[in-house]
Amino acid sequence: MDMINRLKNKVVVSVQAMPSEPLYLEKCMVAMMKSVVKGGAGGLRVAGTRDVKNAKFLFDVPVIGITKPDVIPPNWKEIVYITPTLKEVIALVEAGADIIAFDGTERPRPNGCKLEEIIKYIKINKRIAMADVSTLEEGLRCVELGAHIISTTLSGYTTHSTASEDGPDFELLEQLTKRTKTPVVLEGRIWEPWQVDKAFELGAHCVVIGSAITRPQLITKRFVQRNK
Repeated sequence: MDMINRLKNKVVVSVQAMPSEPLYLEKCMVAMMKSVVKGGAGGLRVAGTRDVKNAKFLFDVPVIGITKPDVIPPNWKEIVYITPTLKEVIALVEAGADIIAFDGTERPRPNGCKLEEIIKYIKINKRIAMADVSTLEEGLRCVELGAHIISTTLSGYTTHSTASEDGPDFELLEQLTKRTKTPVVLEGRIWEPWQVDKAFELGAHCVVIGSAITRPQLITKRFVQRNK
């Protein structure tokens, strides 16, 4: 549980890019990781075994590993695509991820894989199980199944979650922190420093920030389309 304690009150940076994006190149991802760790990131969330291995080799911070498809399908709100099956979990464990993050929603998983199987495998291999959820009910169910950490990552990104697209889901964060003693992470649509402060005021264990730091195309778009 040391990895969980090391994340307490930290800002974790999600360093990810899709294969179709310029920053996906290995040297670019490594440079981005070095930059955010130098800036004070208390942990890294990275996608794929390549970046997990590099993060573990280069840095002494907790590494959260996930997998994603090379191309996000158009029906992404309806399907499980973040670390969907045991195959991906096994690959992340072998790559050395300290924490395995996975889709913790109630949607059907590929190949009939069950959520409890994923959590059990992660725990057997002495890694931390981090459930990305979109609703309070999903979070509580993952706690019952033994997840070590619950994250609001998927709030607003499923057909059955109703979070605003304008900012983080503070309501879900507050609900989860009040209903469980399991560490809760705020992730998703965090763009301003005050949002980090509010997250900790509401009881967040740590905060994960991605696009606002590591996705220059989205940062640029926000400035270009500021009044549109």
